[in-house]
Amino acid sequence: MSKISIRFYKDHKVRAVWDEENNQWWFSVLDIVGAINGQDDHEKNRNYWKYLKAKLKRENQSEVVSATTQLKLVAPDGKKRLTDVIRQKEVELLAKSIPNYQAMAFLDWFTYSDNTIDGRSKKKAYTYIESNLVADKDVGTVKALQQIHAYIFGGLYDFAGKIRTKTIAKGGTLFCLAEHLHSYLKTVEAMPENTYDEIVDKYVEMNAAHPFMEGNGRSTRIWLDLIFKKRMKMCVDWSQIDKRDYLDAMIASRLDNTKIRELLKAALTNKIDDREIFMKGIDYSYYYEQED
Repeated sequence: MSKISIRFYKDHKVRAVWDEENNQWWFSVLDIVGAINGQDDHEKNRNYWKYLKAKLKRENQSEVVSATTQLKLVAPDGKKRLTDVIRQKEVELLAKSIPNYQAMAFLDWFTYSDNTIDGRSKKKAYTYIESNLVADKDVGTVKALQQIHAYIFGGLYDFAGKIRTKTIAKGGTLFCLAEHLHSYLKTVEAMPENTYDEIVDKYVEMNAAHPFMEGNGRSTRIWLDLIFKKRMKMCVDWSQIDKRDYLDAMIASRLDNTKIRELLKAALTNKIDDREIFMKGIDYSYYYEQED
């Protein structure tokens, strides 16, 4: 039960834990109830689940209830506590039993999210930690970033790992012009990375370069963590950084790095070999890219 996943449905967390022996995910019932009902209050979700269990038993529709087991997940207070979990097929039954117009929308998201490019690339990103793809001598280079991008998006985008040849913009932000991109990347690659501030400066400039047509943020956050691990024996616990705060800080970083420096420093951890930190990091990295 070492793999922990956090998925997001309209800003609501849906926690899951991987059962290696039976090759399946177990999903938090309370999180599913909360996501469907748009409710973040833990006690209200618990009370609703208690009511729904009784209702399903009365109506002889207790397949979900009988298939429920308990596993330890991190609770709102930060401690690992036993909570009700169910498998994928019971998630579908549970959603159908909740009389809420959001239930079917949730089910569509839950059922098909793993078939999207994001879903498939996220699965590949989960395995990146075991790939040992980037050689230590290449950490912080453009080559390393290309290798990361190619690993995550290989077979999904025909430009995986390839430096773009077109100029792109996002949300009103224009990134480095294509005709200047190769020389700009050489400049970024040559930037020092000996101190915390230097590393963040290099990350911000690589973000401004945006070397790929798509998938820049997800690849570059892994690239940044590799630099932190090599130079400082630290990495970022991305689950400690709020999505809106991060996005606002990255927009502001075009003129002032102060906010992103503060956010990243507050989230640094020395748990560089902790698989759960890495898995949560991937979850949050993909969450940052979701449209509001």
